[in-house]
Amino acid sequence: MNRRRPDGIDPVARSRARRRALQAVYAWQLSGTGVREVIAQFAHEQAKEPADLEYFEDLVRGVDQHQEDLDHALGPFLDRDVEQVDPVERAALRIAAYELRHRPDVPYRVVINEAIEGVKRFGAEHGHTYVNGVLDHAAADWRAVEVQSARRR
Repeated sequence: MNRRRPDGIDPVARSRARRRALQAVYAWQLSGTGVREVIAQFAHEQAKEPADLEYFEDLVRGVDQHQEDLDHALGPFLDRDVEQVDPVERAALRIAAYELRHRPDVPYRVVINEAIEGVKRFGAEHGHTYVNGVLDHAAADWRAVEVQSARRR
């Protein structure tokens, strides 16, 4: 069965890429290991469960390259310093912030939903509600036209 959309994107493979990116960014945050090593560690999963490897690498490298900007941009929407946010939630927020700010080809609702699902799977029991609130406010600010258009429908 072909899951690809007309634009060639396989949503299941992309979802897996986000899930792996969440795990990789989490590991990178805690270990301090370089991004290259973290990407290599998670690439071996490709044989077991294919993901959009290019997208996975874009997310992990994007968070690494833009971490300072992402953390600064998230600041107004957080109730504490970004370093005090639970590590799984912080990884999800950084990935989603990267997508919202640098991947306009991905609808904001997809970004938020994927972040919530990742935190539900790997994070604390109610962590997804925190992530949802932060990203909802961030998307309304960073992608105001898209959010307003969606809310009018």
